[in-house]
Amino acid sequence: MSEYPVNDDDQGEEIAPMLLPLDAWHRGKGGRMVEFAGYMMPVQYEGIMAEHLWTRESAGLFDVSHMGQIYVSGEGVEPALEAALPIDLSTLKTGSVRYSLLFDEEGAVLDDLMVTRWSTGFYLVVNGATKWDDIGTLRELLPDEVTLNHLDENALLALQGPKAFAALERHVDGDTPLSALTFMKGASFKLGGVDAWISRSGYTGEDGFEIAIPGEAAAEITELLCGEPEVKPIGLGARDSLRLEAGLPLYGHDMTPEQGAMEAGLAFGVNKRRRVEGGFPGAARFQRDFAEGTARKRIGLALEGRMAAREGAVVMQGNQQVGVVTSGGFSPSLQQPIAMAYVDAVHTADGAALEIEMRGKRLPAKVVPMPFVPHRYHR
Repeated sequence: MSEYPVNDDDQGEEIAPMLLPLDAWHRGKGGRMVEFAGYMMPVQYEGIMAEHLWTRESAGLFDVSHMGQIYVSGEGVEPALEAALPIDLSTLKTGSVRYSLLFDEEGAVLDDLMVTRWSTGFYLVVNGATKWDDIGTLRELLPDEVTLNHLDENALLALQGPKAFAALERHVDGDTPLSALTFMKGASFKLGGVDAWISRSGYTGEDGFEIAIPGEAAAEITELLCGEPEVKPIGLGARDSLRLEAGLPLYGHDMTPEQGAMEAGLAFGVNKRRRVEGGFPGAARFQRDFAEGTARKRIGLALEGRMAAREGAVVMQGNQQVGVVTSGGFSPSLQQPIAMAYVDAVHTADGAALEIEMRGKRLPAKVVPMPFVPHRYHR
């Protein structure tokens, strides 16, 4: 556990990707490793399409230990965290999880994150690619009386899919039955004899769980869960196609500092009381955008044919460029290409006909509501 990282690299030297606690396990299972967010991670095992469909039909286990896990505690932690984030902690009960955002003073989105109330403080999960910057930003925003601990010795697993509950329940023990957890609720358990924090959450649109455990126990617990007939290890490729079908934005692609929360469709990350009261970085921009609307919006697009649109592709309406694709791919569940894009607000009505330029071709597309595939959270 460390309070915050120190970077002594003043020479601008290239830094080698870091290894996660499960690196050897992934390689031993045939995982094809790639660099992502500064770490070596498995992009696939048996194939993205097969892994995607397995998760939709059964249960997939994802290694998301690259995510940043942060524990914030100390005197005055609640008002201090409310001054840093647009969250209403007065309505967040112990064990409950809530989506929130980290803004800069101009209202640009620096990251999206999950906040959980623990009995003595708050547990935050932030994106892996931004976690060091997030830690620095939070340290500047929080007073000295508040302690920020980076739980860098923890691993984080995500067990996702309609059979995730059945597979996990066989191995957990605790004061709270696993069945008592509904979407965005968590509790402490023993998992295979190991202390674990388990929340009913994830980023695939399916029912599932996120599991924080000591890094030294990661291989043991992963082997235990993958020993269940419902469970297979799943790589980054299927994680991306699953979250795209679920209409969930990926930071650095569908959200960047160029966007505000309203144009990204993330108003729900700013709680109702805070929309009115403000009092968080970037509140003025959010309140203005909330009241007046924005010039463009993040939307879903369904494409004709089989060719997928990729990030950076231009969205056209006639001879006019009206937007740009931020995520795209072929949907294994729907058997057609889908995409997310930022498009001028006047062209975002459901059913609006647009085109996407790819490889010198114009691909017909229409605006469709998201999620592309219905969420199946256990509420």
